[in-house]
Amino acid sequence: MNAIAYDSESCAQDEEDQILQTRPCRAQAEQAVRTLIAWAGDDPTREGLLDTPKRVAKAFEEWFSGYAEEPETLLARTFEEVDGYNDIVLLRDIRLESMCEHHMAPIMGKVHIAYLPDGKVVGISKLARLVDAYAKRLQIQEKLTSQIASTLQDGLAARGVAVMIEAEHHCMSTRGVHKHGVDTVTTRFTGQFDTDPAMQQRFFQLLRRDA
Repeated sequence: MNAIAYDSESCAQDEEDQILQTRPCRAQAEQAVRTLIAWAGDDPTREGLLDTPKRVAKAFEEWFSGYAEEPETLLARTFEEVDGYNDIVLLRDIRLESMCEHHMAPIMGKVHIAYLPDGKVVGISKLARLVDAYAKRLQIQEKLTSQIASTLQDGLAARGVAVMIEAEHHCMSTRGVHKHGVDTVTTRFTGQFDTDPAMQQRFFQLLRRDA
């Protein structure tokens, strides 16, 4: 979904807003925060909370910046001068910061990505940006895992992709059952990582750092 520009003072909407008529303007978002503060039992007009709606709206712009990204474009530039390199390319321990779409509570953890290049590679920073492009949206971990793997597979035409996410969900640790220190683990394999058990084993060995 493309980002839509707004005048935060006047709530004026540009022409692109016609494709998404239901998106509130900044002033409406800030008013919604005031409503939530009052619903929680506090006074949104007291000194310590006067600027909170503006701060929350600004934070939301950062937390959900993935909606302004086109993840596929991150993989548009590739490099073919690899001297025949065709083995695993792995990034491990990419920090994950996302939000659960059910409770809007943080999902915090790590993402591990590997792919088998087929004559071309992509800049490693683009892999981390790909994670953020999808993570900075309302998410569930299962969908996030699939989105990263599918986009990388299609964008690079790789011989195989492996994605693993380990994350703690605050909707489980700070509310509800209040179980702390519990990680949810999800994986998605494509190509040779999906069909060759030996490739999966190499992926897991590299993650354990004992390969």
